[in-house]
Amino acid sequence: MRLLLVIFIATSLAWSGCGVYSFTGIDTSGAESVSVEFFRMQTPMASQDFATQITEKLKDQLQQQSPLSLVDQKGDLNYAGAIIDYRVNTAAVQSNETASYNRLSVTIKLSYTNSIEKDKSFDKSFTEYADFDSSLDLLSVEQVLWDEIMEKLVQSIYNDSLGNW
Repeated sequence: MRLLLVIFIATSLAWSGCGVYSFTGIDTSGAESVSVEFFRMQTPMASQDFATQITEKLKDQLQQQSPLSLVDQKGDLNYAGAIIDYRVNTAAVQSNETASYNRLSVTIKLSYTNSIEKDKSFDKSFTEYADFDSSLDLLSVEQVLWDEIMEKLVQSIYNDSLGNW
């Protein structure tokens, strides 16, 4: 029993010397707070609703999957971004040279600032997409596509900023 306790304490001390990591696999750098600025729109094709939803989805992810406290501004970790591309292209063509699937693609330019460990800060673009049947009107499926795209974008942003992969 005493041996197990010694092994547990030694293991805990060894892990504590490797930085500030959580058992969820994220690296918060010892930060206590996070702020997410409203994502700006820099493309005429995207809607204001998309910008609002992606901002809120990132906040939700950070609150649900990290120990960080969400603050309105100047968090130890800060996310600021802009939607820089929002477009629909043909994704697949049928034998009669008509589109069978279209693709909605969204690109976000993100600035992540880590005020604790500045070398972990970055500026990066993230692009995700979702395909839909070309016989459907974009407006009729747009919210479903948004949900799929936002899920992927937020997960990529989260992984790149806090993920310890």
